[in-house]
Order: sequence, then structure tokens, then C-alpha cells
Amino acid sequence: MLKIAFHPIYKHPLPEGHRFPMEKYDLLPKQLLHEGTCKQDNFFQPEIREENEKYIQLVHTPEYLKELYSISIEPRKARKIGFPLSEVLVERERIITDGTIKACNYALEHGVAMNIAGGTHHAYSDHGEAFCMLNDQAIGAQYLLQNKFAKQILVVDLDVHQGNGTAEIFQNDDRVFTFSMHGKSNYPFKKEVSDLDIPMENDCGDKVYLKTLKNTLPNLIDRIKPDFIFFLSGVDILSTDKLGKLGCSVEGCKKRDEFVFEQCLNYEIPVEVSMGGGYSKDIKTIIDAHANTYRTAQNMYF
Repeated sequence: MLKIAFHPIYKHPLPEGHRFPMEKYDLLPKQLLHEGTCKQDNFFQPEIREENEKYIQLVHTPEYLKELYSISIEPRKARKIGFPLSEVLVERERIITDGTIKACNYALEHGVAMNIAGGTHHAYSDHGEAFCMLNDQAIGAQYLLQNKFAKQILVVDLDVHQGNGTAEIFQNDDRVFTFSMHGKSNYPFKKEVSDLDIPMENDCGDKVYLKTLKNTLPNLIDRIKPDFIFFLSGVDILSTDKLGKLGCSVEGCKKRDEFVFEQCLNYEIPVEVSMGGGYSKDIKTIIDAHANTYRTAQNMYF
């Protein structure tokens, strides 16, 4: 069964006119239930668990966590995060992290599992930025490594923005290979160095995007030989995206997901999927593109 992390806290109230489409976290599970892609028992509710703190602390510095948990981050650094800081927002981050950790367990059992939120790849070891505070997939990777559920991990980050925080966190850890295929001209404008970065030109479109991915991912899996994959399935590669510039279609984005899942199945590698970004003007476009990732997983695995 496809297991999906979701908690009502994922939809966090923001000031009117805020550019982050927080409502997608409420609408996406409703859409999946409405259309019959998922049933209620596909969803599980994560929580704050103190036992997760040791994995969080392996990723983030004590100084940063102290400031984050006490809501005492200085205003200049807080502005980089992009959300008004509050205790509830930090609770949300910790719950999202638990969703990804538990999804790792379900992926080991069923081959794939997903988190409605997450993909917080701009969270560095010592600070947050761009709507990211705790790096859920990095924390999930440490959970797997520390418990010897995986020895070699591959992060497949296909959000339009480079996974700069993830790259920094694992820059000296050979157990986690970071692969980021992102917009060359998109944020972050000062990129970090992933193990493999593929910067894509503006308006590359479906054909070039998919050809590049197909020429890269199987060879990478052959070389790295991962026993677990984290897939960050941002839908901000779309031509309609306000923050992305790659010019891909909804169908092209779906074919991307199909190809990633196909490789995971062919190589029999469990995969945890976190959603990442999506900023199209029409919320329906965001929901449809994200829902395609779930539809594809359901169709290909179950």
C-alpha cells in the first residue's frame, strides 16, 4: 500500500498575499481522495517525537536548533526563511520531519512512500532560508544510516532550485551522494557544490529536460549503487511557475516522475518522495502536477 505522510498542521496560516501557496497542503490530499487515487488508510499522521532529535542534531548545529526552537533567530536571518516565525511553525517543521522518517520505513517495506510536505532542501546545517528550516530528507538520510537501514544513499533533487542546503550538509559525507538538476538562472544565485550539479538553461522544455535526466540517472545509479533514494519532486519546473524558468509542461513533469520511479523499480531501490516547490499562478495547476506524482506511484507500484 502507498503510504503518505499528512498532518493538518502542514497548512500553516500566512499573512494575506504571501507568495507561498500553503493551501496546496490542504487541497492535495483532498484531491487524491476525491478522485480515488488514494483512500483514507493510505495516509498516516506524523507527530513530534523526541527520539527524532538525535537525527535532527546530526544534521543541524546546536546553536541553530537552540535559536530555532526558542524563536530567537535574529531578524536578518529570520527574513531569509520567508515565513513569520512562531512556535507552531517550528512544530510544523518537526512534524514534517517525522513524516519523512516514517515514510523511509514504509519505503523500505513497500518500495515507495511519500510526504505531502517536505523537500526542505534550502535548510543548511546552521541556518534556514527560502521557506526551509529543518532539512527533512537530510534528517531521513541520517536516520537510515545511523540505524544501518542503508549504507549508500542517493538524493535525486529535481526541484527547479538547487538543493543548496543538502549539498552543504553532505559535502564531506561519502555515504550520501547529492544530485541536483536545477535551473541555472534560478535561486539560489550563489550555488553550493553538490556531488553532481546539472544546471539547466531557461526554457529548456520537456525534450531537453527529459533527455538530460535519462542520460544521467541510470548511469549514476550504476556508478553509486545506492540502496536508498530520496526523490525531491518539485513541480516548479513548469512553464507556468512564477519562480521557475525551465518551461516544462505538466505532462513533461509527469514523465519525469515516471522515469524516476521506473529506475527505482528496475534497480529495486526503495524511494522516499517529498514534494518540494510549486508556484504556478493557478493553484489547480500546482495540485494537478503534484497529484500526478501520487497517481504515478500508485499505478506503477500497486
